Amino acid sequence: MIFSYAITDPQYYGDNPHLLHVSIEKLLCKKVDFICFRDKESASYELLAQSFILTCKDKNFQKSLLHGDVQLACKLRAYGVHLSSKQFSKISDAKKQGLFCVVSTHNEEEIHQAMALGADAVTYSPIFSTPNKGIPKGLEDLKEKVAKINIKIIALGGIISDKQIAEIESTNAFAFASIRYFID
Repeated sequence: MIFSYAITDPQYYGDNPHLLHVSIEKLLCKKVDFICFRDKESASYELLAQSFILTCKDKNFQKSLLHGDVQLACKLRAYGVHLSSKQFSKISDAKKQGLFCVVSTHNEEEIHQAMALGADAVTYSPIFSTPNKGIPKGLEDLKEKVAKINIKIIALGGIISDKQIAEIESTNAFAFASIRYFID
């Protein structure tokens, strides 16, 4: 069984906590296993993150992650944090705080680095073609990484169909992550 990891996108809620609440409720109806609040644009990130965590807790959803902010994830009692590929130095802080730590990676060297620093999981991307994300890694490359590296690998990038998810599941990846797959 493959786990599902939904990632939020501010184009669907802007700076509006109510629209974010509605967006999270829709994701929870889809039976996701993890949800990451990712917003690199909003000046109201902390307020929206708080609304995100409260909505998840109100719905008894435990596996909520915040993108990029270890201290805020700890303060709001998030399940974990998703760090960018430029934030490897924060893995130790996340683990000291007891947070589940996912790190974005794009090559084998980064996967090994994240693993050595104690990350719980990595996203590996892009697997399929996705706008502005570079050349896709493909399923064979993903399968190779999953087989030889001992960390939870979450396939990310261009995942928009059930067929793609079945293909990812055949690689034995831990999970798939997407924004677009979960949007109606």
